[in-house]
Amino acid sequence: MRGRRVRDVGAVCGAAGLLAVVGVGGWFGLSGGEDGGAPPSYGTAAVAERLDLPWPREGQTSVAVEGLGGLGRAGGHEPVPIASVTKVMTAYVILKEHPLARGEQGPRITVDTAAAEESHSLSESTAPLREGRRHTQRQLLELLLLPSGNNVARLLARWDAGSEKAFVAKMNRAAARLGMSRTTYTGASGFEASTRSTADDQLKLARQAMKEPVLRAVVALRSTKVPGVPGTVTNTNRLLDEPGVIGLKTGSSTPAGGNLMWAAEVTSGARRHLVLGVVLGQRAHTTPAEGLDAALEKSGALIEAVRTGLPAALRDGERVRT
Repeated sequence: MRGRRVRDVGAVCGAAGLLAVVGVGGWFGLSGGEDGGAPPSYGTAAVAERLDLPWPREGQTSVAVEGLGGLGRAGGHEPVPIASVTKVMTAYVILKEHPLARGEQGPRITVDTAAAEESHSLSESTAPLREGRRHTQRQLLELLLLPSGNNVARLLARWDAGSEKAFVAKMNRAAARLGMSRTTYTGASGFEASTRSTADDQLKLARQAMKEPVLRAVVALRSTKVPGVPGTVTNTNRLLDEPGVIGLKTGSSTPAGGNLMWAAEVTSGARRHLVLGVVLGQRAHTTPAEGLDAALEKSGALIEAVRTGLPAALRDGERVRT
């Protein structure tokens, strides 16, 4: 229904409209592709106008195509709790401080007493860690991002900066550098409701996160096995089973509701476009499970609408241009 559209394209990743998809795994942007073709002269508004996206009626949502720019946004601009979506920044900072190349495991990190004891918490999501066990940096990133281990977030923070407080300062400095002016991190895990951001700000982070090869590879995993951790570790992002979805991170709590930062590939002819979205505040103040279900449902509908509608919108725009 066209009356449901809520667009503020200039407020959604405006700078992205002039950026090509360089170094992001072979995705094409509308500013020119890997085939060296000339960039189309039609812009974001022309393509967005040809899409009929099912914007959620609550919370905040922002969607963009790399190299094109924002497809639109819905909801307010005020910072809201983002729960475990926070862990994308945690992983981003860790990889900036301790880069890993493809296939590298990185240094081994010893599980401390706090991380092991927090494994038994009944009030938050954790990963089963045993004191004294040594896991590689890559393994801990998987335990951070797939099952959303809050204890892993704090362990990585202490390993990197000596204390969680010092690490959070790094997170906020990184946010400032990325232009995330409405974001405040108060913990490495997102457990605290005082960690707040906006969909627009988190979209800026999503763009940078998908440029990190190791982070990109981890968030695309449906499951993993980590030595010393019993059983199979499953990703909380159930949308990875849907066509084209390649990430990114869930987050849910009673105050935050259900949140999802997502990434998907959309194929148009010989080109692949990276589509990024952030959905926040779905069914807030209910249960984390109910909120997460709503965030996954609303995000899935958006992804499907973009996946099926974007190729035609691009073809229509090309016909108008020519």
